[in-house]
Amino acid sequence: MKIQIINGPNLNLLGKREPDIYGNTSFAGYLDRLRKHYPDCDLQYFQSNHEGELIDKIHEVGFAFDGIVLNAGAYTHTSIAILDAIKAVTTPVIEVHISNVHAREDFRHKSVIAPACKGAVIGLGLASYEMAIRYFYEHSNPQK
Repeated sequence: MKIQIINGPNLNLLGKREPDIYGNTSFAGYLDRLRKHYPDCDLQYFQSNHEGELIDKIHEVGFAFDGIVLNAGAYTHTSIAILDAIKAVTTPVIEVHISNVHAREDFRHKSVIAPACKGAVIGLGLASYEMAIRYFYEHSNPQK
């Protein structure tokens, strides 16, 4: 099983950025734990602060992977281009957010990418990623 995790803008600063909202753990440290928890799953990771690079990565993996876990960051609320990229590929996408976006500023309450996603996991900290991975893992491996 191959799952691509894609993080958008400012998520390269996890562990440093607003720890009261995003926590003190870097994504690299968390990714190590995920890989140990799912040793038979090929978890690949990509992060960019640039919208076009996120779209290019979705295109690159969107016909060959079993799932994409996408935290598009602020692009969640603005990017029709990312919405179109998700709609253009066959690999299912689960939208994730570390914070509860519905408990934050009003502009964060609407996701323009949600209509193209299989589902969303929101507000459970870094565990949001694991829940999305678990969904793909369990639904493509019925014996698990």
